[in-house]
Amino acid sequence: MAEFTDDIFFATISELNTRLKAREFSAYELVRAFAQRLEQFGPRYNALALPLTEAAIRRARDVDKELKRERYRGALQGIPFGAKDLLSYAGQPTTWGARPYAGQVFDHTATVLQRLDKTGSVLIGKLAMVELAGGGGYRSAAASMFGPGLNPWDRTRWSGGSSSGSGSAVGAGLTPFALGSETNGSILTPAAFCGVTGLRPTYGLVSRHGAMPLSWTMDKIGPICRSAEDCGLVLEVIAGADQKDPGSARKSFYYTPQFYRKPKDLRIGYAPVDFNEWAQPNARPAFEEALAAIRETGAQLIETRLPDLPYGALASTIILSEGASVFEPLITSSKIDELADPKQIAGLRAALDIPARDYLKAMRIRTIVQQKVRSMFGEVDILLSPSRFGPASKVSEPTDRGRTPEPTPKDLGMSGLVSAGNLAGLPALSLPCGFADGMPVAIQLVGPAFSENVLLTMGKEFQTRTDWHRKRPQVG
Repeated sequence: MAEFTDDIFFATISELNTRLKAREFSAYELVRAFAQRLEQFGPRYNALALPLTEAAIRRARDVDKELKRERYRGALQGIPFGAKDLLSYAGQPTTWGARPYAGQVFDHTATVLQRLDKTGSVLIGKLAMVELAGGGGYRSAAASMFGPGLNPWDRTRWSGGSSSGSGSAVGAGLTPFALGSETNGSILTPAAFCGVTGLRPTYGLVSRHGAMPLSWTMDKIGPICRSAEDCGLVLEVIAGADQKDPGSARKSFYYTPQFYRKPKDLRIGYAPVDFNEWAQPNARPAFEEALAAIRETGAQLIETRLPDLPYGALASTIILSEGASVFEPLITSSKIDELADPKQIAGLRAALDIPARDYLKAMRIRTIVQQKVRSMFGEVDILLSPSRFGPASKVSEPTDRGRTPEPTPKDLGMSGLVSAGNLAGLPALSLPCGFADGMPVAIQLVGPAFSENVLLTMGKEFQTRTDWHRKRPQVG
């Protein structure tokens, strides 16, 4: 039996798959080791919503029977994982991170979890999240019934929202990969803060059936992993048409980077102001090093900027309006007062009063955003910017704290890329690119719709030239 050290707990999916096939350990041993580690250390980071150890071990024994007969189902067979607690799992609590839903149990399992199960991947636990995925807006990292998501690199700092537990669990080596969700930054942020790789898929590529809705026109499910390659392997399994999701793009995804353009043939648009003014001073050296690594790939860097549009305000209006419709029964009941964050309670109540004309106006301007951003890809193939402009904030600090102490740059550059990308439904890949005062920072690559293979090819090339995704925090 193998000794389960950090070399295993921080291994990539491909590495674990190779060792499983080589019979260095069984799926049962691997799943048990990760499940026990998640139970032991998950609460340390407020990352664990619900352990599923017993069911996981039973499933792992079934996988071992398949492996013994050499029935191989792909790279994820026998690999344990965690899932954000907005994904339903039949017969088990799905809390959405919020006390009013603490006893909520569904009789169906989310499509993405069903698809992973069919490949032999093993769910070992539901992972904590910001309550209602941040619906209504929140001011405190503690806006969750599980407490504030704590960063594995420094537990006084935030792991990022709203997929806080997913970021912490992968960052601390408690799961090889996890599923998160993004409406306006909730995969990119925890991936960046926790030093791991996160992929936001194109809107509609991954089914949301069985996931808590926040914004019907912006919600997306995606993987948080150790590497870009891992993200591709997971996306291949969870993507695909689903008639149970009205927003399904009815497209499949196959991870085939070998058939896509090499980095030297790519044009990458970036705004220097993002890296030398918008970025926090302590993070600028890491971002400059990341730019140098991108140049070394042979890709052509082209200066560009986003059109001057109110991306943040548009995203906020749409999410609040659609979220108010989803959560109206909660908002109009006394149970809303059970939420942990007073600002979120007030935000949800106020969202019911947003006029239809404001929502419709935001949706019309959103069409302009989609057209303007789409036109940028006539000049470049990928947009590049920091995922976040600095490292994780302190847990004690308000999450909506503005820039301090430096003044806001006059040139907007691509500072609104997270909201712009989400409004346009575009894919994005967050890649660790260094440290600022001992905390991870990251860059994001954004491409046109359904360009995931291009982003992953570039991401993989970046990660062959750097080792930031291989760095490990001290856990224990």
